[in-house]
Amino acid sequence: MEPPVASCRCHFFDGCSDLQPPPPTGGGEHWVDEVLRRSAVEGEATETGSISSQFNSEDEIQQLSLSTDFLVELSDGIFAKRESCSTFATFSHQAVNFILSLLKNILLSKREKELVEEIIDGLVTRLMKRMCTIPENAGPVDCSDAQFNVQHLFRKLGNEEFIGQRIILAVSQKISNVSESLLLLDPFDDSFPDMHGNMFIMIQLIEFLISDYMKIWLCCEQFDKKIFEEWVRSILKARKDLEVVENINGLYVVYIERVVGRLAREVAPAAYQGKLDLDVFSKLLC
Repeated sequence: MEPPVASCRCHFFDGCSDLQPPPPTGGGEHWVDEVLRRSAVEGEATETGSISSQFNSEDEIQQLSLSTDFLVELSDGIFAKRESCSTFATFSHQAVNFILSLLKNILLSKREKELVEEIIDGLVTRLMKRMCTIPENAGPVDCSDAQFNVQHLFRKLGNEEFIGQRIILAVSQKISNVSESLLLLDPFDDSFPDMHGNMFIMIQLIEFLISDYMKIWLCCEQFDKKIFEEWVRSILKARKDLEVVENINGLYVVYIERVVGRLAREVAPAAYQGKLDLDVFSKLLC
C-alpha cells in the first residue's frame, strides 16, 4: 500500500540525460522520511525532524541496511510494472536522501566500516543487476526507461564519495566481463541487443559520475586513494577489453575513450598531488 502523496511533481528524475553537475538542493524534510523510518525500525514511533537524529549507532546501521533494501524493492517495482508509478520519483528521491544522510553520519563517526562497506557493496551489486538485466518475461515491451531510472539512482547515490567510487569500480569491472562475453556470443543471439544496450548504459553512467562528482570527491577529507587507483586501473582494463571487441561495435571504443579523456582532465591535478600514481595517470593519456 502506498500512501497518497502531495500533488506537486517531484523533479528528481529531471535532467537524467544531461551531462552537467546537478544543482544544489535544499535540505527540507518530507513525510516520506517517516515511511523510511518505519521500514527500518518496525513498530518504533518517531517524530518528524532530521532523518539522522535520535538514533544510536546500531539503529543507524540497521536503518542503512533496510533503507537500501527499500530502494532495491522500488527498482524491482518499476521493472515489474514496465513503468514508474506516480509515487516512484518521490519515494526514490527520499530513499536516496535518507541513505546519503545516514551514511554521512556513520562515516563521520568512523565506526563499523567493514559492515557499512558490505551494505553499500550489496546495494551497488543488486542495483547493477537490475540495471543490466532485462526480465525474462519482458517480451516486446521496452524496459529502457526503467533501466535509465536505475542508472539515475546510481548517479544520485554517487554524490557520496564512499558510494560513487564503488559504483565506478563495479561498473568498470562489469564492462570488462560483458566485453569478454560478447566475444563468445553469436551476434544473432536473442540476448545480444540487451548486452549491447547495457554496455552503453554502463559507459554512460561512468561518464556521468566523473562529470558530476570527480572534483568534489578529490576534495573530500575521507577520500579513499586506494579504491580510486583501483577503479582507474579497472577503467583502463575496460578500455583494453573493448578494443578487442571493436570489430563487433566500434562505438564502444569511441565512448570509452571519451570517458578516459574526461577522467584524465579531471584527475590531472590529483595525479601531481600524489593522489594517483603517475604511471597510472600516464596511461590515461595514451
